[in-house]
Amino acid sequence: MKKIVLTGAAGRLGSYLREPLSRLADALVSSDLPDEIGMLYDGEDYVSADLSDLAAMERLLDGAEMVVHFGAIGDEAPFDDILKSNIVGCYNIWEAAARQGVRRVVYASSIHAVGMHPKTDFIGTDAPHRPDTYYGLAKCFAEDLASLYWDKKGVESVCMRILSCAQVNNTRALGSWLSYGDLVRLVQAAITTPVTGFSIVYGVSANDRAPVDNARAGFLGYRPQDNAEQFADQVLTAAEPADPHDPAQMCHGGPFATTDLGSSGLASMNVIDDRKKG
Repeated sequence: MKKIVLTGAAGRLGSYLREPLSRLADALVSSDLPDEIGMLYDGEDYVSADLSDLAAMERLLDGAEMVVHFGAIGDEAPFDDILKSNIVGCYNIWEAAARQGVRRVVYASSIHAVGMHPKTDFIGTDAPHRPDTYYGLAKCFAEDLASLYWDKKGVESVCMRILSCAQVNNTRALGSWLSYGDLVRLVQAAITTPVTGFSIVYGVSANDRAPVDNARAGFLGYRPQDNAEQFADQVLTAAEPADPHDPAQMCHGGPFATTDLGSSGLASMNVIDDRKKG
């Protein structure tokens, strides 16, 4: 490929994608809000740009074949903030992609688009939208936007509903974990698969306790290699007894199922900022 664009490159997940994406194209253009991102990999350039600026997104995507869209607020937040970054920002990415002839958007969607479904329901990618927050609602919008732009503009999309991509330090993560290695494998598969149309897949590793059916991701050639069961003894020994009446434990969205609208869902989660250093 000649050019891939990565948004959200300064974020935790973006930090693990930059180097492998730089090897998939002649040029990787990484983008985020900070003025600079530190050391660049061979073939990588960095552009500071705001997702809410359509003209800036058009310039960013000029000449790109694919955009890997991880830029957004990665937590529940007040609606106006979600609207600007996660809803208008997504519209600008897909509209700029259509205007610039970008073939495919590989999008970091989330389990929070269906977060209020009970975990006892082994849901597939065809599960109806059931968001748990404004953040999840924005993911629903983006998935429908991706479908619309495939039907109307011919822009392909792979929407990856990531369950949780962080260190395994709670019982929910025993099922929801997506390792950084499997994250890279999933994104690479979404890029290199010849034809995707509009697709939704789950971003989850090969966990024994995975609560979703990811069979429809098979066409991508995605074969996860990691399993959170290796952490089970340590996590379960330290865990408090489960409460079957607590939506935070019983719903796919975890703590996001009980957080107040507009308030951080990550605040109650012990997410370690272990972003990759260049």
